[in-house]
Amino acid sequence: MGVFKTYSLRAGNSETKAAELTLRQSIYPICLVTILFFLWGFSYGLLDTLNKHFQTTLGISKARSSGLQAAYFGAYPLASLGHANWILRHYGYKAVFIWGLSLYGIGALIAWPCILHRSFGGFCAAIFIIGNGLGSLETAANPYITVCGPPRYAEMRINLSQAFNGIGTVVAPVLGSYVFFTKTQDDPAALKNVQWVYLAIAIFVFVLAAVFYFSPIPEITDADMQFQAEETHVDVADLPLRKQYRLMHASAAQFCYTGAQVAVASYFINYVTETRPNTSSAAAAKFLAGAQGSFAIGRFAGVGLMRFIKPRWVFLFYLGAVIVFIAPSITQKGNTGMTMLYLTLFFESIIFPTIVALGMRGLGKHTKQGSGWIIAGVAGGAVVPPIYGVTADAQSSAIAMVIPLNFFLLAFTYAICVNFVPYYRDPADKFTTADIGMHQTASDEENVRATNAVLEQKTVHPKQADI
Repeated sequence: MGVFKTYSLRAGNSETKAAELTLRQSIYPICLVTILFFLWGFSYGLLDTLNKHFQTTLGISKARSSGLQAAYFGAYPLASLGHANWILRHYGYKAVFIWGLSLYGIGALIAWPCILHRSFGGFCAAIFIIGNGLGSLETAANPYITVCGPPRYAEMRINLSQAFNGIGTVVAPVLGSYVFFTKTQDDPAALKNVQWVYLAIAIFVFVLAAVFYFSPIPEITDADMQFQAEETHVDVADLPLRKQYRLMHASAAQFCYTGAQVAVASYFINYVTETRPNTSSAAAAKFLAGAQGSFAIGRFAGVGLMRFIKPRWVFLFYLGAVIVFIAPSITQKGNTGMTMLYLTLFFESIIFPTIVALGMRGLGKHTKQGSGWIIAGVAGGAVVPPIYGVTADAQSSAIAMVIPLNFFLLAFTYAICVNFVPYYRDPADKFTTADIGMHQTASDEENVRATNAVLEQKTVHPKQADI
């Protein structure tokens, strides 16, 4: 019992100085949380590959196969605005990491019998549980990376961590091309291979949950975030959540952008097999891996640009380029059309994490709740792919690209506002010039000792925690 008391997950709401961590002090927790970004990148990439795989092995339509995306991304608002956000506000980031990983592992185990009995509906239910787990992880990990360390590097930090998400999306299609598409439609091993993949995922995430439980990562409270907002002189932090209009616009932009991104990736294999002559699903899965590689490279390139250019300008350029390159894919076929999608994915790379970082600027004590609203925008991934699937069934996968194009245009309104409307622009710029966490001071060691003392007091005497 002593071990469990020492590692109590309860968190208070007093200021812990964790919002003033220097770059050096934040390296370990950032590296640990970055592993989570690879995990859901892998899961997301795996889902895109399974979308086509189930069309082949189970003989279902494009519209019905989008049920995978609907189950996966439809779970996000339930997590980010519901159970995960409640745990985040009452118990803290670490508890949500463990909760999300546990749900992820349970969903992966449930997927086993569903695949064994060729139950597409059952597998969608397992994906829904996995989506709740990943939605929980995103609810905590994105804001944690954003606030853990010097505020001026928040956009760079979250994009760098999200780059490992991109690596995960590369690995999954490569795995799919060699594991899922090597068997014929009637071969029982065509689905059996999927079972082993999900069993391996379950084992890994349960082990990772144990690592998080025993890892001493700093907890960042609402009081810490209020301190950041006050120190950067952002004067909107004290407004009630319902009047945080920038936040709501960011959430809407995230809904439109994520829906469009998921639609493009989910039907990439369909697009290539239809528009590029003599291309098999296995070959198209390898092309998808290449496109996701372009996505990962785009993130690293975006981080490099943000070192010299304000993140909001990089955001505007990248999202504008997405619109420019996806439009020709509607009419261009073969290698030309596929190249346009490669470029689209390259410039999609920084959009999601940058919306998270910019949308959370200046929320202060509303940071944890606000992050839930932005992550809830991921539900767009449950709405746009079915619309795409219906259009592709009626017309073609190429013509259906007009659907994500229109949603990208809607998301672009946020990029315009954050660059040209002072109400949006000023809070973003004040954080990029903040000195918090930038300089090593003589009191840093004393602050760390004070933080550890506060955390030790809350874990040894959990009843005194402010819940």
